[in-house]
Amino acid sequence: MVSEVDAPVHATNMSNFECTVDELKELMELRGGEGLHKIQSEYGDTMELCHRLRTSPNIGLDGVVEDLNHRRTVFGSNIIPPKKPKTFLQLVYEALHDTTLIILEVAAIFSLGLSFYKPPKEEGVDEEDESSTEWIEGVAILVAVAIVVLVTAFNDWSKERQFQGLQKRIESEHKISVLRAGELEQLPIADLVVGDIAQIKYGDLLPADGVLLQSNDLKLDESSLTGESDQVKKGVSTDPILLSGTHVMEGTGKMVVVAVGIHSQTGIIFALLGASDSDKVPKNKSKDDLKSSAANNSSEAHPDRTAPVVDGGVNNDGGVVNDGIDDPPDTDVVPKKQSKNVSSSPPRKEKSVLQAKLTKLTIQIGYAGSLIAFVTVIILIIRFCAQTFGIEGHEWSVYYLNYFVKFIIIGVTVLVVAVPEGLPLAVTLSLAYSVRKMMLDNNLVRHLDACETMGNATAICSDKTGTLTTNRMTVVQSYVCGVHHKQKPDRDALPDGFIELLADSIAINTNYTSRIQFAQQVGEVNKQLGNKTECALLGYLVDFDEDYQQVRDRHPEETFSKVYTFNSIRKSMSTVIRLKGGGYRIFSKGASEIMLRKCSKIVDRDGSTTHFDKRRRDVIIKSVIEKMASDGLRTICVAYRDIGDDEVDLEIENEVVTNLTCVAIVGIQDPVRPEVPDSIKRCQKAGITVRMVTGDNINTARAIALQCGILTPGENFLVMEGKEFNRRIRDEKGVIVQDLIDKIWPRLRVLARSSPADKYTLVKGIIDSRISENREVVAVTGDGTNDGPALKKADVGFAMGIAGTDVAKEASDIILTDDNFTSIVKAVMWGRNVYDSIAKFLQFQLTVNVVAVVTTFLGACIISDSPLRAVQMLWVNLIMDTLASLALATEMPSDDLLLRKPYGRTKPLISRTMMKNIIGHSLYQLFIVFFILFYGPTWFDIDSGSDPESIYSVPTEHFTIIFNAFVLMQIFNEINARKIHGERNVFEGIHKNWIFILIIIATLLTQVILVEFGGRPFMTTGLSIDQWMWCMFLGLSELLWGQVITTLPTNKLPRFLSYGRAPAITKPAQTDDVVDNDEDEEDDDPMKNSRVLWIRGLTRLQRQIRVVNAFRSSVEYDKKSQRSMHDIFMHSAANDSYLLNPELDGSKDDISTNSVTLETSI
Repeated sequence: MVSEVDAPVHATNMSNFECTVDELKELMELRGGEGLHKIQSEYGDTMELCHRLRTSPNIGLDGVVEDLNHRRTVFGSNIIPPKKPKTFLQLVYEALHDTTLIILEVAAIFSLGLSFYKPPKEEGVDEEDESSTEWIEGVAILVAVAIVVLVTAFNDWSKERQFQGLQKRIESEHKISVLRAGELEQLPIADLVVGDIAQIKYGDLLPADGVLLQSNDLKLDESSLTGESDQVKKGVSTDPILLSGTHVMEGTGKMVVVAVGIHSQTGIIFALLGASDSDKVPKNKSKDDLKSSAANNSSEAHPDRTAPVVDGGVNNDGGVVNDGIDDPPDTDVVPKKQSKNVSSSPPRKEKSVLQAKLTKLTIQIGYAGSLIAFVTVIILIIRFCAQTFGIEGHEWSVYYLNYFVKFIIIGVTVLVVAVPEGLPLAVTLSLAYSVRKMMLDNNLVRHLDACETMGNATAICSDKTGTLTTNRMTVVQSYVCGVHHKQKPDRDALPDGFIELLADSIAINTNYTSRIQFAQQVGEVNKQLGNKTECALLGYLVDFDEDYQQVRDRHPEETFSKVYTFNSIRKSMSTVIRLKGGGYRIFSKGASEIMLRKCSKIVDRDGSTTHFDKRRRDVIIKSVIEKMASDGLRTICVAYRDIGDDEVDLEIENEVVTNLTCVAIVGIQDPVRPEVPDSIKRCQKAGITVRMVTGDNINTARAIALQCGILTPGENFLVMEGKEFNRRIRDEKGVIVQDLIDKIWPRLRVLARSSPADKYTLVKGIIDSRISENREVVAVTGDGTNDGPALKKADVGFAMGIAGTDVAKEASDIILTDDNFTSIVKAVMWGRNVYDSIAKFLQFQLTVNVVAVVTTFLGACIISDSPLRAVQMLWVNLIMDTLASLALATEMPSDDLLLRKPYGRTKPLISRTMMKNIIGHSLYQLFIVFFILFYGPTWFDIDSGSDPESIYSVPTEHFTIIFNAFVLMQIFNEINARKIHGERNVFEGIHKNWIFILIIIATLLTQVILVEFGGRPFMTTGLSIDQWMWCMFLGLSELLWGQVITTLPTNKLPRFLSYGRAPAITKPAQTDDVVDNDEDEEDDDPMKNSRVLWIRGLTRLQRQIRVVNAFRSSVEYDKKSQRSMHDIFMHSAANDSYLLNPELDGSKDDISTNSVTLETSI
């Protein structure tokens, strides 16, 4: 008979909820004892709360669509209505605010106004023929500006749409375990409704508010809402209130969802901030009430605690500011007390490699362009004044203002062309294009600048399990009843009762979310769901025809007396159950070396237990564990212990988990992925050093490293354990010394039995090292919450999409959706392609910049006029910025990218080869332009187009030929720019980039139209066939000249020709985002502390809702940008108060101990 509590919830009950939204929101505002008292006084207990919500704690909702929809209608959906994206007109308005365009617009309007003003004519001046066309140049400039603005706005509009697509992809990756109709399902968090029963575990990011129904050693980090970085222990009888946006740092539990979306505590604050389209303050709540509530949440929850507040979020460069998980708790970081006058805002994460170089280069070019533009205007004005008023003796007239406006337009045009505003667009297009393609290669990019940073990677610190191996674990060897079995032992050969004991030891002492899903069809393999190591143990029971689910049904989680969940300190997991006859039984499993030290007995051949002393333990370690490890197996020990009722205190773990009886030692195989050895070989050819950082036994790690190719026989590489690594890098005072790290990391290839703190120390040591010429750029893989420090410290952090926790994904830059090392190699290829695409565009644009600026400047100095008109310059600028960016940023990567060494952190952005191309092509084009300028009339038998005395110039064949030849040379030089490493065949692979081909054709056709039909607006006149042939010849000659330049030996050029070396800076030391006030002041004014915590909470949430502004051009996303609940959580900051606590999962390489110290020279 099914109890009322466990009865399925049918849709017929759905309209009889006995809880209101406001009532549940008020419950969520309470903490600790207050929340528990509220539940007991209002509902009696959590079971009654579930009954009022028409849900079952053990079965959940029945999943009927009508019921779910009704719950969404009554309690809301788990989505915050997004803010409307910026309209196209808003983006146009923003684009109009560009400084250089504003100057050009003002000058054009002024020129247009003067064209309608008819001052008294100067003697000898006859401009009747031009009176009807004076306005054309001003209008043409305004039209050109309008085109530039529209193109910019369209690019920004498309980038917003691309970003929204990226966000949707990230959102779809976040799921949570929910009970529906008695079955555990993985649901997208947007599908959660009030009344759902959710299973939560270590590493989860809570997507909704809830009340705890059952817990095992559950600890949460609530600092994202309360500002307190201390972990909060949760329990049904102590503090059952769970808040959305908080992290599960340890343990497991089950909760009933009571508030979702804008009705959750996070949603309420977001609504208050205006971060959603629901700009309503919740009913019956004033803003002051909300502020007081949030302040109470932080200040009253744990009044005896004073903890630093660490903000986090995403900066508008696509990088991540400090979110509190940069320094692990056990590193030797001594915080300095800040002065009250010191700003407490967290430092930004260091800019990406390419970003740092581009920023420096863009600023310098901008300064140079501004200076040249200013000097050009001054020279033109001085020459005109000297000639007109000094030599010719004319008196001042308003008429002469036209000349000054003309000079300003020329100067501004120089500035427009000189400033490389196309660089951000090129970066944007290249990154956006690469990100879309990388998704197909199982790389989900969260921070887009990680793309090009990965291309500079010189080192990869990789996990073993799941990344280098298949993460499908199977028990292949075992030591049971005193015998080492290389195959599964025969059940009949084992003592009576042993299998039952083994089944209880494994089935009960594993997370109940770990299970085997049996194959439905012949030929399929069973699917492992949950923790892979635990699934291997459960599979071992299945091989003995044991039904582990029956064991679990007899011992539901609610009956557990105590659970010591796995973490990197324990290296084990233990579960305590009550025996029917009285007393307790403790089941424990973990790293075999550690577990054996806790065992005083062992199950022998006849099933009896015998004394287990140190001598026998050493024999088993040497003859069993080390042999299994040398075969590449992970070893796990399973043990148990019976104790009386009052024998020990269950809260004192060291007294409970000791004097165990060893039941079995198993060797778990996780085969190396077939494609990994070849991928590692490709990395090594590409100049990238691959290191394995694992928590596994050193012998297991060495065996896997040899199979992968990380270690090669005969090479002088190091294999080291974390304990020995820590000993070697610290001085006599225990402080980490960089010089000592520098003596180890160049030869280190495997770090075994390592903790998350060891991984962080290694990564930091490699990044901070100065012993390599170009400095190291480090990529790191991780999947556990404790990998957060290393993932953050790394230049590129890769989180596992399958085995990774939410916290690890949040701390990462790229998520590997298939947990495969091969996908990292593809990311390297795409990263190098991005870097090269930017370099190609840079080489092309700087050539155009130099030629255009020098032509305009010298033209102003020599003939008091510019051979290239303002509107023509805008067309050239459009070619450089938009079209060239699109053409050169969409090149597909090739395998040749992995045949060269990485650039590293400090290698110049503009290499000597690129500088040779820029200077060589610039000189050639300048020679052609000035040859046509001075000798063109004679060569082509046409009139000279130079007339410095005229304000409103008319189109001439002379200047049209200059403009046409100049543009055609740029078009064909764009083909030369496809190669930046001295390759001769510039057409190689061009047929694969149809975008490039279309842009070249479209640019040529547009140029023909502008020349033949542009007329006065574009200052062009139609050319003859002969003149067109000459222009085409000069354009095509760029390809021939490119071959000449390629012939020049680059290594003979001086090194100072390389340019754009990034400053050798390190990431700034992370500091707590808090101003340390004196304790006396804090005690004197508690309200002030509440207000400070509230403001910090608002500031943090404002940062959390900022979009990853990966498009570092002109789009500045509003702080109130669109967010779903998922966006809130995935971009909220994980804080620095987490326990070093990796899962008992194959994905973490976690079953580890530091009991053995060993260094091996391969």
